[in-house]
Amino acid sequence: MEQAICEDLSIEGKLEIEHLIHEMRKEFKGRPSELIPMLQRVQRTLGFLPEQAMLEIARLTGLSAAKVFGTATFYAQFRFQPVGKYIIRVCRGTACHVKGSDRLLDTLVDYLKVVPGQMTEDGLFTIETVACFGSCALAPVMVINDSVYGSLNRSRALKLIDEIRSRET
Repeated sequence: MEQAICEDLSIEGKLEIEHLIHEMRKEFKGRPSELIPMLQRVQRTLGFLPEQAMLEIARLTGLSAAKVFGTATFYAQFRFQPVGKYIIRVCRGTACHVKGSDRLLDTLVDYLKVVPGQMTEDGLFTIETVACFGSCALAPVMVINDSVYGSLNRSRALKLIDEIRSRET
């Protein structure tokens, strides 16, 4: 599934990008070979790659916008939409699938009212799918940020979501 480029930025978001680009001018020399590290820096700071930031990187490096966008869209590590504070990754590997990860994913999608790749309205959660975590003995597996949760069922997964929501409100 291709990701759309997010173009709706607040004034604060645009100012944050301007500040970040200003800081990057001090850190990078603007060489084309610095393209990926620049993209990584923007994503590490903002959580995703806004179109405005990629256009600024094109100007800094002297590369065409098409080259910058093409590079960013080629690599799965880059995002083009904001993500939630908590990224929920659901394993879709064979062992997890056999143990019900498809039902787990459907439950999360219904409960959070988003599809994989989207952020919830409250900005707390983003759901993603992953081919395999390599934790097959714990199937089905879900990872929330850096915490691994195995042997899940739908009610336990929703309980984890509710616990996070209650801590955040």
